Amino acid sequence: MLSIKKFTFNPFQENTYILYDETKECVIIDPGCYDANEKKMLSSFIEENALKPIYLLNTHCHIDHVLGNRYVFEQYQLKPRIHAKEAMLLDAAQGYGKMYGILMEGSPEPIIDLVEHEEIKFGNTTLKILFTPGHSPGSVCFYSADDATIIAGDVLFKQSIGRTDLPGGSMEQLMDSIRTRLLVLDDQTEVHPGHGDKTSIGYERNNNPFILSY
Repeated sequence: MLSIKKFTFNPFQENTYILYDETKECVIIDPGCYDANEKKMLSSFIEENALKPIYLLNTHCHIDHVLGNRYVFEQYQLKPRIHAKEAMLLDAAQGYGKMYGILMEGSPEPIIDLVEHEEIKFGNTTLKILFTPGHSPGSVCFYSADDATIIAGDVLFKQSIGRTDLPGGSMEQLMDSIRTRLLVLDDQTEVHPGHGDKTSIGYERNNNPFILSY
């Protein structure tokens, strides 16, 4: 059975997730750990629960979601896995950091292999990759059908959606991604977003003002 640990890191209040099951294998999704204390929180949880990190996954490559890529690589020898359309954003992340007064260690070279409908497997868990562009050109979500759970990055939030005014963003694409990739899931599916509290597909279907009005 899938377990999910959420950390809220860095000045952008980004959600970092560790997913693990009874085998103790785990994946780290969107490590936003920025300072020494946040990095220690991440690694301490892994050590205290005797977890074995298998993959480092980025839903997308805006700076707040990749600040800890270098740390995870150095600690666990895991390169970030991304969608091909996110490579340019990852390359630009350090430059964006300077605009916000944030010093970022360069991310290790990514493995570009997140493709729609492919699967990420660890332990007894399978995550299906859903291609959900709009917030960024190559945003993906990770969906566990067995656990009715989706890690949604910055695509869908509780009563909100991802912003589309950053380079490569598109409101039309984002709403299409939400309608065709997320709203087709069962209402009880838990949504774990890149910022804020978790929600569900059913709740957002009935209460999200962007979905109701678009």
